[in-house]
Amino acid sequence: MELYPINAGFFKLDGGAMFGVVPKMMWNKVNPADPNNMCTWAMRCLLVVDGDRRILIDTGMGTKQDEKFFGHYFPHGDESIEKNLAKYGFTSADITDVFLTHLHFDHCGGAIRREGDRLVPAFENATYWSNPKHWESATAPNEREKASFLKENILPIMECGKLKMVDTPDGGEWMPGIDIYYVNGHTESMMLPCIKFGNRRVLFCADLVPSVPHISMPWVMAYDMRPLVTLDEKRRLLAMAQKEDWLLYFEHDPVNECCSLEMTDRGIKCGKTTTLAAENTSAK
Repeated sequence: MELYPINAGFFKLDGGAMFGVVPKMMWNKVNPADPNNMCTWAMRCLLVVDGDRRILIDTGMGTKQDEKFFGHYFPHGDESIEKNLAKYGFTSADITDVFLTHLHFDHCGGAIRREGDRLVPAFENATYWSNPKHWESATAPNEREKASFLKENILPIMECGKLKMVDTPDGGEWMPGIDIYYVNGHTESMMLPCIKFGNRRVLFCADLVPSVPHISMPWVMAYDMRPLVTLDEKRRLLAMAQKEDWLLYFEHDPVNECCSLEMTDRGIKCGKTTTLAAENTSAK
């Protein structure tokens, strides 16, 4: 098995929304805001290559939205899924599975592209994966999440006949070497893949722990629907990760790709930051 980071680009979100109750004087040191209080974040997807399977985890926000939409989120930089797939010798046609941790626009927007007046799968040969509870929540969203669940990102997945539902129990194996953990603090039934890689595991953190600073328990996003549930979920999964020496893989950290964890007298903290390239080398 090989793992490759696939950066779908960078965008901006309000710093206060991303760091919740943490004061700006603290979070501004780790991710400085621009004059509009916006911070830069990555959309770091993950490609899992295992035999004939090429599984893409999340897809960024895509390019099909209009100028007004992008004006709220300021996508920038020259990174893209296509460019980074090509870096490792792949194209969109090579992807066999698109695993969507959840259906917020910055995680699934790139799953569907615009072809003239039609909305079609961006990965034409892939099966797309969600789960029943999250799909129901995303297609009938509450008022607070409605702006993050865009029907043009979601409904075409079902309409094209490529949607399948994950029915793996919490902590169970979805595919060989990939376990799934469900978390409900950020949004209903978000899925975190935990991938067996060499002698350790890699947890794709999605929006449970979007960046290194969010390892700290009080650093919970204001976007989360149930912040106290997020606290419990972080406590449980980070304890497992530290005890079993997992790597955390960060989807949104603009600088850090992965890290290990260590136990300190102040609780679990970031240990060593690393990259998948380094881990790929050591796993061979």
